Amino acid sequence: MSTPSAPSTTTDPLSAPRPPARLGTVLLVVVTAYLMVGVDSTVVNVALPDIQQDLDFSRTGLSWVLNSYTLAFGGLLLLGGRVGDIAGRRRTLTLGVLLFATASLLGGLATDNAWLLAARALQGAGAALTAPSTLALITTNFPEGPRRHHALSIYSSTAGIGASVGLVLGGMLTSWASWRWALLINVPIGIAVALSLPRFVAETPRHAGRFDAAGALTGTAGTTSLVYAFIRVSEEGWSDTQAMLGFSVAAALLVGFTLIESRADQPILPLRLFADRDRAGAYVGVMLVPAGMFGAFYFLTLISQQVLDYSPLRAGLAFLPMTLAMFTSVRFVPRLLARVGAKPVLLTGLSLVVVAAGWLWRLEPGDGYLSGLLGPLLLLGVGIGLSLMPLNATILARVQPHEAGAASGLLQTLQWLGGTLGLSILVTVYGTATRHATGSPSDILTEGSARAFGVGALIALTALLVCGAVIKGNRPKTTA
Repeated sequence: MSTPSAPSTTTDPLSAPRPPARLGTVLLVVVTAYLMVGVDSTVVNVALPDIQQDLDFSRTGLSWVLNSYTLAFGGLLLLGGRVGDIAGRRRTLTLGVLLFATASLLGGLATDNAWLLAARALQGAGAALTAPSTLALITTNFPEGPRRHHALSIYSSTAGIGASVGLVLGGMLTSWASWRWALLINVPIGIAVALSLPRFVAETPRHAGRFDAAGALTGTAGTTSLVYAFIRVSEEGWSDTQAMLGFSVAAALLVGFTLIESRADQPILPLRLFADRDRAGAYVGVMLVPAGMFGAFYFLTLISQQVLDYSPLRAGLAFLPMTLAMFTSVRFVPRLLARVGAKPVLLTGLSLVVVAAGWLWRLEPGDGYLSGLLGPLLLLGVGIGLSLMPLNATILARVQPHEAGAASGLLQTLQWLGGTLGLSILVTVYGTATRHATGSPSDILTEGSARAFGVGALIALTALLVCGAVIKGNRPKTTA
């Protein structure tokens, strides 16, 4: 009698089940794939002036080096999560990594701006297949409890560290070689990960059934329209006609998407994921935390280069204290979760993020790195390290295996939308505060950034209040 496992063929290396290696090796391969995506969200930031000069970008066109990636990534994440549920998560992750590496090669070889933008959009599509599958593979390979908490702590630190490592790595490659290597470096890493996945990571069962085409179409189009609208707001302000049209289209499509999902037999996003009060609160938190964090990265990068006159390399290295603080704090999170539960750890982390953003709110012209930035960066690193893993663990707790991809895809989608939303709001606050300002450019940048940091503090405070009020956070049973 055959077993109920999903059918597979031994001739297909992408779908053939293999016994998993040690869980540490599985985690290394999966986290490396996600780190590649996280690094790429910021690795080109400090290289933008060189890209503009080499490929003759206009000032407004240059922003699309970032936006084309964001638009494809944020718009396709829900679809990427569902594809992993149906086609197999290891298979989907392998294909996503190969697509990402191929797009990186094309981007590194670009000879004009249209070529680079197309490659960046293709990178975003590869990232949308990669990110939900990495988190889902951790959920299915690691049993709920201390082992999963440890794996999620490493994964969660990767999510935050990747962005800051991208700034450091981008500065190094741009200063020592060329901006092209900020993209080309993904090629050998992607090939190594793609070859390692079939060897070390077991495939998940495929969940046969009809694909929710209507949900995929409305969900993807709706989130893409929403991301595009936020991008337009960050560039043109809240009065922009195209932004308002984008928001209107997104609202109509997402309402339609919700109605479709409520009636679909096999929805791309099971709405019952929101029935759990703790998970619903954590989803709100996982959207609001990046809303302040991404904006902080953006303005701190500008301040370090345009006010403190740091080189791209030194600007990237300025974020190392935050990276080290995040990595150090996240190592203690699994032990804390086992002892006191997720909610106290989460609220402590969010409180530190609020304090860090409030400290940056007080930034004044003339403040240097040691007097104005180092303290907030350290607090931000510890706060993010204590916040992200409890949010991820709360969202993925008690998720059915066949819905792990959908839950992970929604988590990733809300993270990315939160970052885009937060950045657009903070950039708009900055533009409003500096539109009629007088003084030196560095003073204007510092004062406008401080206003933006103040709004970031309010966003973080909102996350703290929502998570504190909504999440019950039952204390876990003591485990050996």
